[in-house]
Amino acid sequence: MKLFDRRLPFIRKSGRAPASLFWTTAVGVLFIMVLICAPQTAIQARPQAQPGSGSAPKGSPDTITPTSQRKIAPDFSLTDANGKTIALSAYRGKVVLLDFWATWCGGCKVEIPWYMEFDKKYRNQGLAVIGVSMDDDGWKSVKPFLVKKKDDETGGYIDMQYPVVIGNETLAKQFGLTEMPRTLLIDRQGRIAVAHSGMVDKESFENNIQGLLK
Repeated sequence: MKLFDRRLPFIRKSGRAPASLFWTTAVGVLFIMVLICAPQTAIQARPQAQPGSGSAPKGSPDTITPTSQRKIAPDFSLTDANGKTIALSAYRGKVVLLDFWATWCGGCKVEIPWYMEFDKKYRNQGLAVIGVSMDDDGWKSVKPFLVKKKDDETGGYIDMQYPVVIGNETLAKQFGLTEMPRTLLIDRQGRIAVAHSGMVDKESFENNIQGLLK
């Protein structure tokens, strides 16, 4: 009753509402309920591991862009937490996994342990991982996050041993960042071979890394 009192104060004044108003109100309430329920459904539909299954959440798989169709990745030069300059062009000759993430992005934080695993597993074969945080307040949120070593929300390890830099709006536009997470694989010639929005499929993504390292 309080809901109607707030939204329809004129009912209290007249003491009685016409039947047409009743049906209009009923339809309006039903519409509001649909809007409230819709986001919950969307969230539930996102791939998640079953409790206790030990399996990784499944994202959508990717295929590597044919060599002739790949575009050169925009260069950038940013500093990491230690003040070291990280320039993408300096990684020519390596396969680069470029991860756009944020401390508030749940899917991003699920992927971080995977990328840490790839970094450790393929670093000696020529893989380089770079994390680009898109947190609005930059290091203010990122440094405490990195210090924790383990994420409170996902329970995953986040002790990234690869460079982490802070991105900006210009960089986001250059790399087509419209949603997160977003991860790219850049070949040894500096060309974008894979550009994925949303959570990756871990197995498929690792296969693509292996293919680019050959």
